[in-house]
Amino acid sequence: MHPKYDRANQLSRIVIGAAIEVHREFGPGLLESLYEWFLKKEVELRNMNAVNQKVVRIEYKGFRREEPLRFDLLIDECLLVEVKAVEQVLPIHKAQLLSYMKLLDIPIGLLINFNTNILKNGISRMVLQGAKDA
Repeated sequence: MHPKYDRANQLSRIVIGAAIEVHREFGPGLLESLYEWFLKKEVELRNMNAVNQKVVRIEYKGFRREEPLRFDLLIDECLLVEVKAVEQVLPIHKAQLLSYMKLLDIPIGLLINFNTNILKNGISRMVLQGAKDA
């Protein structure tokens, strides 16, 4: 099992609650950047650390490079959240989240689309392959 899996799993419930709070307050129809900011503040109110960007060392066939990744929210270094405000979540949105999870070695990711009447219909939870296996 991934060493951060249990903590990420626990935090995912709290972050979903925070997202529901934001959605109750504002509903669908706003800009993605606003939802991201609202969610970051709501997470911080729940005493969790959230960052929007991180420099990551990427290795490929012996070559190394440091790259600043612009993801939406990394919660307590173990849960990655991508915020959307789109009519429909596309496979590329999930692929982007999974790619960031791999590069950052984050076991669980949430894709939250605020452009829906019922937020739970806009939440996708992704688990990094092998993160939950014993």
